[in-house]
Amino acid sequence: MKSYFRKEIDAIAGYVPGEQPKLANLIKLNTNENPYPPSPQVTEVLRNFDPDRLRRYPDPTADALRELFAASVGMKRENIIIGNGSDDLLTMIFRAFTSPELPVAIFDPTYSLYPVLAAMQGAKVIKIALDRENFSYPEDAVSRAGNANLLIITRPNAPTGNCASRELVRQICRDFDGIVLIDEAYSDFSLDNCADLAAEFDNVLVMRTFSKGSSMAGLRLGYAFGNENLINGLMKLKDSYNVDMLSQELAKANFVDRAYREKCVRQIVSDREKLATDLTALGFKVIPSSTNFLFAAPPDGDGEGCFAALREKAVIVRYFPGEITGRYLRITIGTPTENARLLEVLKERFAK
Repeated sequence: MKSYFRKEIDAIAGYVPGEQPKLANLIKLNTNENPYPPSPQVTEVLRNFDPDRLRRYPDPTADALRELFAASVGMKRENIIIGNGSDDLLTMIFRAFTSPELPVAIFDPTYSLYPVLAAMQGAKVIKIALDRENFSYPEDAVSRAGNANLLIITRPNAPTGNCASRELVRQICRDFDGIVLIDEAYSDFSLDNCADLAAEFDNVLVMRTFSKGSSMAGLRLGYAFGNENLINGLMKLKDSYNVDMLSQELAKANFVDRAYREKCVRQIVSDREKLATDLTALGFKVIPSSTNFLFAAPPDGDGEGCFAALREKAVIVRYFPGEITGRYLRITIGTPTENARLLEVLKERFAK
């Protein structure tokens, strides 16, 4: 059958989202969702929302949210853009800054959606390898990025969980002759962030999501901030009404309840450190994490085999094939009960 698609679309396999399995007694630790519900204020908004409002269009630029987010990072509303999840923002950013003539540079390994978005644009991907053993970042990242027009730093990184130092990130922002996107999807779980660099440098965008620390993966909401000229350019690429009315209201309610979010994050970080200790005691190699997950290699280095053994017991984690990543599992931090079940199954396999 004749294809009517662009050759770039025919050539790509497409992004594969994390599995959403339907198994009995499932322990789901594969997509880095928050194990705790969003703020109770979200329930109040749902309870009191007037459905008659839905016959009207939402605010196309979500200005009330922009004001909230801007205040939280010491910027102005004009420095903020809202997306239908971070992936919506990434689509805008790739459309704006990549093409067959404008490559993108990414670290490797990192978020597997980036190369797919580049392929949609017909853009070359320049991969900058992280250290094979500890996934540390090279000091010469800018020179390795070559002629890229966009360089993405996922901080903390996925799937590895570690962070590039702020000093290195600042150096990259200063020296790179292009756009630097700092993807901070997991920054709620980290000791620091790079929000100030978006104000300091005209070529820097910082992006965040409600899917991780804010417990709202099902809502699909993210935001990016940076120089007003960059935001104005991205606004040209945004769908007219890309964030629905109800999502805007729920996101506001959740965002202002900072105390609740921080309480949940503290619990996850505490459980992360406990799980890292327990996995290490079983012989796993655990990469130090600043996220809500762990990247851990089983004692035998057989990530795929361990993934399959866990799945047989209805414990689902994430496995990434590859020469290096194939030795590891990415394990979302669950509730203490879920983490205990994970360890129970692993002890059956690896305890001496």
